[in-house]
Amino acid sequence: MAQQNISTVIFGCGNVVMGDDGYGPAVIDALNSQYQLPPGVEAIDAGTGIREYLFDYILTAEGRPDRIIVLDAVDFPDRQPGDVFLMDTSAIPPKKIHDFSLHQFPTVNLLVELEQHTGVRVFILAAQVESIPEEITPGLSPAMSAAIPVACEKVLQILSE
Repeated sequence: MAQQNISTVIFGCGNVVMGDDGYGPAVIDALNSQYQLPPGVEAIDAGTGIREYLFDYILTAEGRPDRIIVLDAVDFPDRQPGDVFLMDTSAIPPKKIHDFSLHQFPTVNLLVELEQHTGVRVFILAAQVESIPEEITPGLSPAMSAAIPVACEKVLQILSE
């Protein structure tokens, strides 16, 4: 049987034992368990390891999707907890890159590089955290829990474009 061509990969980024940082994996779990994703769409809980996937996509065209959707928690002062919004890779302010839980600058660079040099379309579907705990604290805040179905609907909207 021929392997199905993956046109879109959805990555949930974040650490599930660090409170609202678990947004990305929680959305992936909901997408995989409660929704029927279209053929050619794969939803992956990347945890804190999205870089390995992105390096592979930059290094080889084989298996590279046409579109990547990144789900990640962010902490911006002008947003309300649980806000779900699309972000352009260029919209991540340099001084805020260290707050962006895609975990640091190199990953953002990889996303920009993918967009500019391979033609892969990158969507970042971010959600505003209420807080990120200082120590291990599994579970999302009520605001972030309410953001999960909103994010799922936005992902389906992107997929239908």
